[in-house]
Amino acid sequence: MRIPIFEMERMQSTWENLVEFDMSESGVRPVSLRELAGMGLDLDAVMNTPLGYSQSNGTIPLREELTRQYPGATIDHLEVTNGTSEANYLLALALLREGDEVAFEVPNYMQYGGVPTSVGARINTFRLSIERDWEPDWDEFERAVNPRTRLVYVSNPNNPTGSVLSRAAMERIVRRCDEVGAYLLADEVYLGAEIYCERTPSFWGMSDRVIVTSGLSKAYGIPGVRIGWIAGPKEVIADCWSQHDYITIGPNKISDAVARIAVKPENREKLYARTRAILQQNLPAMRQWAAGFDDFLTFREPRAGALCLMRFASPVPSFELCERIRVQQSVLIVPGAHLGLEGYIRIWLGGRPEFLNEGLRRIAIELHAEREAARRAHV
Repeated sequence: MRIPIFEMERMQSTWENLVEFDMSESGVRPVSLRELAGMGLDLDAVMNTPLGYSQSNGTIPLREELTRQYPGATIDHLEVTNGTSEANYLLALALLREGDEVAFEVPNYMQYGGVPTSVGARINTFRLSIERDWEPDWDEFERAVNPRTRLVYVSNPNNPTGSVLSRAAMERIVRRCDEVGAYLLADEVYLGAEIYCERTPSFWGMSDRVIVTSGLSKAYGIPGVRIGWIAGPKEVIADCWSQHDYITIGPNKISDAVARIAVKPENREKLYARTRAILQQNLPAMRQWAAGFDDFLTFREPRAGALCLMRFASPVPSFELCERIRVQQSVLIVPGAHLGLEGYIRIWLGGRPEFLNEGLRRIAIELHAEREAARRAHV
């Protein structure tokens, strides 16, 4: 079947390098190679590396380092990929067949709003609700996860809400997957990007049908090397490796070398701390900015991630509003329609303060204009 256009990624690819302020990002400002050199990356060795093929499923030293994050895992439980997006894509190709059903949490990063349909699977959504502090609508969840369900997809911490599931919610999700025989795919790429709360627990180890994906893009602040991974049952990993051979073959050698440094426990904690510091520095400014709109914006602060999802009190479609901001102010933000939730906008929290403040100033011009237009329409 034909795969639908990934609307958010296409919008970002089209405009992120053309606008003056790209605030559609979802990670923190990136780490440099020089910063990684301070953590043990040998830049001379990198410069002298022959640019041949690397091991297609990730080098053994990298997978050995990754096993330390997933108790009980061996290197055969891990596949290294070109970013977390490829990890999720490989799992769809490996696990889904025509007629299968996928339960998909929304709002979300909408990759799984499209990929399953390309292999003939049906998507059943269940919503997170702002009124429930972004906990799932459990009635919808029970209907979406049924005996025909092959795969359940959640992101935790969640993109775009920045929310973190409670332990009770995690246990309920796992229990239901076990009851119907579905795999649970937990995208945990924001684990480690907590702003003030404790580290998010992983779904890993809660069931033998749990599969975890993650990568360096978000909590680590290293999106440019395009390293992600899958941790899962050996047979699933083997099937993903087979799919990998047909697509990109494997990650490149320099990225693998960078990843081996980044995921060492002491460096991982340094990178997580850097992310937390950036987000803690920026969140008060975002909080103050949102409060200036009174009841026009509803802002539930993120617990993790450089993501600020806000509901706006106007009937204007979110894409139309975001287009107006892009055209009039040269600022790119994400419409809720691209996240499975109309009536919202997503704004980046991970930039330098001066960048953030100017971007917010420009966005405010259009939001204030829209607020006044909405008020006049109700008079």
